[in-house]
Amino acid sequence: MALSVKPKLCKGCGICVYFCPKSVLDLDDMGKIYVKDPDKCVVCGQCELRCPDYAVKVTKEEDAGRDTK
Repeated sequence: MALSVKPKLCKGCGICVYFCPKSVLDLDDMGKIYVKDPDKCVVCGQCELRCPDYAVKVTKEEDAGRDTK
């Protein structure tokens, strides 16, 4: 799982923070997005889907050593 944010794109609306079910995201003192605790992210993608500024990106990574047969 990879959660990344681009604070420069964030306008501080807080929509991603509101819709995050695990409170992984927050806004800093400047009103920019940041990740509080990436280990709590459940990769639901709600933050990315709702961000009007494209400041949040969620990707699910497959286990490299997993057998796919």
